[in-house]
Amino acid sequence: MISGAQILSCFVILFAVIDIVGSIPVILDVKRKSGNIQPWTTTAVSLVLMLAFLVGGEKFLGLFGVDVYSFAVAGSFILFFIALEMILGIKLFKQKEGSEKMASVVPLAFPIIAGAGTFSTLISLRAAYDPVNIVIAILLNMPVIFIVLSMTARIEKMLGPGGIAIIEKVFGIILLAIAVKLFSGNISFLLS
Repeated sequence: MISGAQILSCFVILFAVIDIVGSIPVILDVKRKSGNIQPWTTTAVSLVLMLAFLVGGEKFLGLFGVDVYSFAVAGSFILFFIALEMILGIKLFKQKEGSEKMASVVPLAFPIIAGAGTFSTLISLRAAYDPVNIVIAILLNMPVIFIVLSMTARIEKMLGPGGIAIIEKVFGIILLAIAVKLFSGNISFLLS
């Protein structure tokens, strides 16, 4: 049953977890390394991943004998290495020439936008909210994601190289902290 209160609540929770605005330094870093990003591709893949995980994520992971906690720990490693790239100015993920479409999928759509944190949140939301309201909340988050991705060139121009470098280091440390939190919050379930 459609509920405005549930939709608003799910929208706000997902908006906070996806944190597309906070991901701007990562988006700029990916854009700088790959040469370009595809906002439509990233948004569409993120949408498909979120809807697919909402519907059958736990069952899909179960086919491979992987639980949500293992998935979250694996996602934390990817975020950890992206953070190291940003902080240290090193290159760990190598993009082939002309692979901007791939960069739009990995690491942007997954794991930055639709990653372990988002997937874990979707599972939690499913336990408390009607699935139709969660789907509507996901759909409402997509235009925000698309707008931020589309405006990266303007943001980059406005900040300049020095501003981007500073923001990249600061958000690299924040991303590193998120990766550590995601790891520590889920590793205990694997070790018990």
